[in-house]
Amino acid sequence: MTNKNRFYATTHNVTNQPPELENYNLYAEDTALQEALKREGAQWAEQDVARFGAECGLVERIKLGFDANANKPQLRTHDRFGHRIDEVDYHPSYHQLMDIAKTEGLHGSPWLNPKSGAHVARAAKYYLHTQVEAAHGCPITMTFAAIPALKHQPELFEKFGKKIIAPSYDARNVPDSQKHGLTVGMAMTEKQGGSDVRSNSTKAYPIGPEGSGQAYELVGHKWFVSAPMCDLFLILAQTTNGLSCFVVPRWHPDGSKNPLQIQQLKNKMGNVANASSECELRGALGWMIGDEGRGVRTIIEMVAMTRYDCMIGSSSGMRQATVQALHHCHHREAFGARLSEQPLMQNLLADLALESEAAMTLTLRMSRCFDNQDNEQEKLFARIATPIGKYWICKRTPNHAYEAMEVIGGMGLMENTVMPRLLRESPVNAIWEGSGNVQCLDILRAVQKEPKVLEAYFNELAKAQGRSKLYDAFVQRLQKDFKQTNPDDYQYHAREFADRMALALQAGLLLQNGPDFIADAFCQSRLSDSPFSRYANYGTLPSGIDVASIIRRASPTLQE
Repeated sequence: MTNKNRFYATTHNVTNQPPELENYNLYAEDTALQEALKREGAQWAEQDVARFGAECGLVERIKLGFDANANKPQLRTHDRFGHRIDEVDYHPSYHQLMDIAKTEGLHGSPWLNPKSGAHVARAAKYYLHTQVEAAHGCPITMTFAAIPALKHQPELFEKFGKKIIAPSYDARNVPDSQKHGLTVGMAMTEKQGGSDVRSNSTKAYPIGPEGSGQAYELVGHKWFVSAPMCDLFLILAQTTNGLSCFVVPRWHPDGSKNPLQIQQLKNKMGNVANASSECELRGALGWMIGDEGRGVRTIIEMVAMTRYDCMIGSSSGMRQATVQALHHCHHREAFGARLSEQPLMQNLLADLALESEAAMTLTLRMSRCFDNQDNEQEKLFARIATPIGKYWICKRTPNHAYEAMEVIGGMGLMENTVMPRLLRESPVNAIWEGSGNVQCLDILRAVQKEPKVLEAYFNELAKAQGRSKLYDAFVQRLQKDFKQTNPDDYQYHAREFADRMALALQAGLLLQNGPDFIADAFCQSRLSDSPFSRYANYGTLPSGIDVASIIRRASPTLQE
C-alpha cells in the first residue's frame, strides 16, 4: 500500500534569486569610468586598466576580500622567549591583497613613472581594487602619500625613496635594509588632541646636532597608528622650536628593535582587515624631515594626498554598492514585475547611480589636478577642491551604502554578502584624515589665507556656464553669499558653504562631460530652489528624469 503522506527531502526549488555577481570586468561594466579615464588624460593606460578590471571581478579575487575581513589581525607583543617583537599577524589574504596593490603600483606608480595621466591611471586602478577590499588600502595610501613629505629632506628620500616606490611587497618583520620594498605609515593623533596636532605632547630629543636631517629620540604616545607593521612612520613631535616632523623606522640601522611599542590593537566596527593600534615611543630613533618647528607644513602635502585617496575609496564604495543594488533588482521580481522596472525602485536606483557617478567624476578631475601641479591654476584649484571633495563624497557614502543595502532587503544584512562590509567601511574615510568639520575649516583657511583659491574654484565652475539655468542661478547665489556673508560668520555657516560648493562643482563637471540625461537629473534633483532637493532621502528625483537611461548606463550587463 502506497503511503500518501510520505515526507520528501526536497521542499522547493530556488527561484527569483539573482546569480552571484562575480567573474565580470569591473572596468568594462563601468561606462562612466571609461569615459573619465580618457577625458582626464590616461587613455594610454586603458588596456592595463581593463586587464586589471577583469582580475578584480574574478571569484578568487573577491574571496580575498571576504577572507581578510573574516580573520582579524592579531597582536603579538613578545615571542615565547620573552623578547619584545611588536608583531601583528595578518591572514594570508591580506598579504595577497597588499602584494597585488604594490605590484600594480597603487602605492607609487605616479612617482616611479611620472607622466601625463599617471595619477588618473593610478586612481582608476585603485578605484577598481578597493571595490574588492578597502581596509588594506590604508597602508597603500600612506605609502603613496609619504613621498611628497620625504622629498623635503633629500638625503632621507635618497635613503628610503627607491624602496618605498618599488613595486615590491615584503611582509617580513625584518629591518628595512633587508627588504626590496617598504611601506610607510603615519602617527600624528594623540589622546589629548585628536585633529589638533599642535597640542601633541610627544617630545623629540637630539642625539647629536639639531635640525633638519638629524637624529632624535622620540618619547611619547600615539593614539592612532594605522598599519603598525609598516617599515617607516612619519611622526609629529615637539622640539624646543615647536612641532616637527620625523621619519621613524621600525628597526634601528644596526638591526635591533626600535622602541616604537604597540600597546594594543583598536577594536573597530569597520576597516577590520587593517590593524590600527595605540603605540608608545620609548626613545625611538627618528630623523627630522623639513624645517624644525614646521612639522605641519612638512606633512601637509602627505595629508592632502591621503584626503584625495579618501575620495577614491569612498567613490569606490559607492560604485560597488550601486552595482550590487542594480544587479539584485535586474534579477528580482516582486508584485508581478522586475524590481528594476518598477517606477519607485527606478527612482531610487537612478538616484544612487547619479550620486556614484558624480563622486567618481569629481575624484578623477582631482587626479588630473595632481598630474598638473606645475600649472598654478590647477594647484590653486586642488588646494580648495581637495577638502571640498573629501568632505562631501565621504560624508555622502554611509547613507548611500545603507540605501543600497535596503534595496537588497534582508539578504543585504547577511554577512556572506558584501553589503555589511560596505556599510561598516563607509564612515571610515569621513573620519580619517580630518572629520567633516576639519575639512570645512580647511576650506575657510584656504579662502582666507590664499584668496586666489576661491577665484580658481569659480573659474572651474565658469567652464559650465550657460548649460543649465538651474546651475547658473545656483552658482550666482553662491558667489553672492560669499561676498555678502560677514567673514566673522563664515565658520558658523561653513558646512552650508561646503555643501553648496561640492554640489556646484559636481554639477559643473557633469554638465561639461556627462550625458545630458545625467547632468539634467543632477541639476534638477540637487540644485533647485527648494531646500527639499538638498536634504531629501535618495529616491526622490523629480518628474521628467530619464531614469531608464541612468540605470542602463550604470548597470553591469550580467542579466538574464
